[in-house]
Amino acid sequence: MWKKNIKKTLEIFIVTKIMYLCDIINDIIMQSIHLQVLDKICELERGSIFFPEDFAYIGNSESVRQALSRICKNGTIIRLSKGIYLYPVIDDELGIFYPSVERIGKAISKRDKARIVPTGAFALNRLGLSTQVPVNVIFLTDGITRQINVGKQTITFKHTNPKSLSFRGKITPLAVAALKEIGKDKVLPDELHKIKKALQSEPAETVLSDAYLAPRWITDIILSLISSFEK
Repeated sequence: MWKKNIKKTLEIFIVTKIMYLCDIINDIIMQSIHLQVLDKICELERGSIFFPEDFAYIGNSESVRQALSRICKNGTIIRLSKGIYLYPVIDDELGIFYPSVERIGKAISKRDKARIVPTGAFALNRLGLSTQVPVNVIFLTDGITRQINVGKQTITFKHTNPKSLSFRGKITPLAVAALKEIGKDKVLPDELHKIKKALQSEPAETVLSDAYLAPRWITDIILSLISSFEK
């Protein structure tokens, strides 16, 4: 009987020691992953936006997320939204500089290997046609439809057909989106002047090519603006 009790006691002792050693090893591994993730973050340029997937080569998704959570708590990085992080620029007087929703949108599209183009109120603001900064920003994309909350702002990605994303330039799609938002026969001369000024920063051949991707009435407006570039 006493031999059985000793055997059982030894088994419990061994199992307990193994579990203890496993915990120590796991802590060492987690600490190593934490330090590796932190080192890679510190190599980034201040203002960089990054994702847990960027550290997939260091450890599994759960261990990386735990490491990022710990690094967030010590203030080195900021969690902008679920799975989106910022290595912030911090000014002694002005505090933290947060990235624009456009930068966040572009970072997400780059990660997803998807294309995006702006729409509506965002395009108006970018071209100086409106001083109102939109709370809800919508991008057309060839990726999946989704919505992401960033602080008090919302970024929405809406799946669309490939033609709507085939622009070569950066300004023309803004102009097309702004004109759509304003509406046919509602564009004012001052608005046309601002759009023309913005389009002049792009090569005329790029603007011409992109113009034909827009609805006919917008194409006609852009073509008229191109023809007066030298005037």
